[in-house]
Amino acid sequence: MELSFLSTVFLVLFIIFRLFHLQHYAYADDERYEECNKPFECGTFSNLSYPFYGGTARPDYCGYPGFQLNCRSSPPDISVTLSERYYVIGVKPDQPIITVARKDYWDGYCPGNLHNTSINCDLFSYVDLDNNVTFYYGCPNVSMPMTNSFTCPNSRSDPRTPFGYFVPKGLESSTLGRNIRRDTCNRSITVPIINYESSALRIVDTISLMAALRYGKSGTKPAVIIGLSVGGAIVAAALLCCSIFAVRRRRQSLAQDQSKDLGPSNPSNGLPTTATSNEYRYSQGYTTSPSTNLSQSLPSYPSSKSEFENSADYLGVKVFAYNELEEATEHFHESRELGDGGFGTVYYGKLNDGRLVAVKRLYENSCRHMGQFMNEIQILARLRHKNLVALYGCTSRRSRELLLVYEYISNGTVADHLHGKLAQSNVLRWSTRLSIAVETAEALSFLHENEVIHRDVKTTNILLDDSFKVKVADFGLSRLFPDNVTHVSTAPQGTPGYVDPEYYQCYQLTEKSDVYSFGVVLAELISSKVAVDITRHRHDINLANMAVDRIQKHAFTELVDPKLWCEKDHLAQKMVKLVSEVAFQCLQQEKEARPSMKEVLESLKGIQKELDNSQIQVVVDIHENDDVGLLKNVPPPVSPETEPSK
Repeated sequence: MELSFLSTVFLVLFIIFRLFHLQHYAYADDERYEECNKPFECGTFSNLSYPFYGGTARPDYCGYPGFQLNCRSSPPDISVTLSERYYVIGVKPDQPIITVARKDYWDGYCPGNLHNTSINCDLFSYVDLDNNVTFYYGCPNVSMPMTNSFTCPNSRSDPRTPFGYFVPKGLESSTLGRNIRRDTCNRSITVPIINYESSALRIVDTISLMAALRYGKSGTKPAVIIGLSVGGAIVAAALLCCSIFAVRRRRQSLAQDQSKDLGPSNPSNGLPTTATSNEYRYSQGYTTSPSTNLSQSLPSYPSSKSEFENSADYLGVKVFAYNELEEATEHFHESRELGDGGFGTVYYGKLNDGRLVAVKRLYENSCRHMGQFMNEIQILARLRHKNLVALYGCTSRRSRELLLVYEYISNGTVADHLHGKLAQSNVLRWSTRLSIAVETAEALSFLHENEVIHRDVKTTNILLDDSFKVKVADFGLSRLFPDNVTHVSTAPQGTPGYVDPEYYQCYQLTEKSDVYSFGVVLAELISSKVAVDITRHRHDINLANMAVDRIQKHAFTELVDPKLWCEKDHLAQKMVKLVSEVAFQCLQQEKEARPSMKEVLESLKGIQKELDNSQIQVVVDIHENDDVGLLKNVPPPVSPETEPSK
């Protein structure tokens, strides 16, 4: 025992000696340490520090890769995109924020090469902006004087129409935007701005240096952090070694006490020996085989055994017995299947109390699926909305299988009616499609207001009841979005064709990711086409790309479902074009150029109101002209919401 004690003491002393040795090397280069710890100047900026570097006063080893300033430029510039450098207009010393300006817009609104830009998402991300401005080039001249007009004599977009206009976001319906025929312009460029003033517009972006936030709190010098880390490591190592030593001594003492209490083992049956062995394995941190206790391999969730496994309800939803749901679905018979997705199969069932339900059966009881299982429960248990599917209950997480029980929605999915098994029997009328868009937008706007991002918005997750009312479903991939946070960094998940391209590229999930996916849903409602179709031309395989291209070219007949596009029905054409414009805004590549879900909802409600008012006017006109007889021989539609396919 004494020999073991001396060995441990020598081990602790040896580790401390080695750490002091490392500390000596860490501070060997005192000149470099002092040099990087001093602020430096670049152009008109002073007191600059990490992560910036540049010029003769700040070598590259004092900064973070990608934050090099060109101090010979006036103003200094920095590489914001992967291929372009921006002028640095301002640096906030107390916040990780810089203000930059596009070089090509520095002297005016007529750059030689018209193009949108995307920032380097590995280093930068946009902070909340006051506004966005869209510049329209190659437009026909407006006869009345406009304060937001400009001319580009050498316009490359179209030398014959050198006129251009800029329209700040939110002012599209004002005189700045209403008098411009934006659909007749050749090009449009969207640029974020701050502090908009129509008399002195400057194209300025505000960008947050996300990389700087990863290196300690604001105002902390990285070099100081390194020094503190070395010193702290010595103390931590010493405490760790002493703790290990104390724990080992304690366990040895417990083991001796237990062996004394148990007495000598019986060689004939070996039971006391086995008991002692198992107790020691658990004290060492081992667990039994996963097959004997599945919860050992599952993540920890905010639920105790008493409030979940042995309770009649959890977070306000009922905990069902597995046998009851097995009986309700006729032992999950294949004839009861309603559909399947990436995480489970859904079955039709009838509970003992007579309620009709949809039971989702997760494919396997794994850590990943347990996370999705708990995610749906925690989100749907606290949120109630007329356009969200209701969660009736679930099985215990210790059940044989993970099952979720929802209200049964009888009329299939939007995908079924647009291009699936129900598309041939009945065609959704335009008014119904618009109502589906509005109600889906209401559900998503409600989620965003409650800090939830759905992350898998698609037509197969939008259910319809017998009255064609929307119920948004499937929250397995959804994420809670904490307040005062601009984005959540996470690996992209979702369905191909619906995933936000900026989320896929930058791994930054925001509410605008749902907006993009909803833009694809709008494109499906307009076109009745699937989101991804490899039989289409390679440029049109992705419906989002196809929709943006056709809307830009005003080639609506190539996009819109022919059953909706009637040359004589000018009202329908107008409504389709208006919704197409909303879809176009949602499908912008840069999230800053997309509207919020609340703004989308307001736009769609405005279009719906205009449609309703127009239909009322048509009915009034018919009665006034005594043309009711023209309708006598017209057969009624199949239902108030559908009409027969032709």
